[in-house]
Amino acid sequence: MIPGYMTSKDIADRLGVKPATVRQYKLRGDLPPPDETIGRSPVWKKETIEVWIASRPGQDWRRGSSD
Repeated sequence: MIPGYMTSKDIADRLGVKPATVRQYKLRGDLPPPDETIGRSPVWKKETIEVWIASRPGQDWRRGSSD
């Protein structure tokens, strides 16, 4: 894989979900557009995914935030 890029599986590992969940996010348009496509596989820059994760609403519940 290209250094600095994440596959759907990498994103799933980062989020602690199954790769199928990430595929559903992509199908629903919840993921940002891929930064590149290798063959038929979309890949995202790590920075793109980190910004997306930070901007997702309602993610603090997993960390026990009371906000």
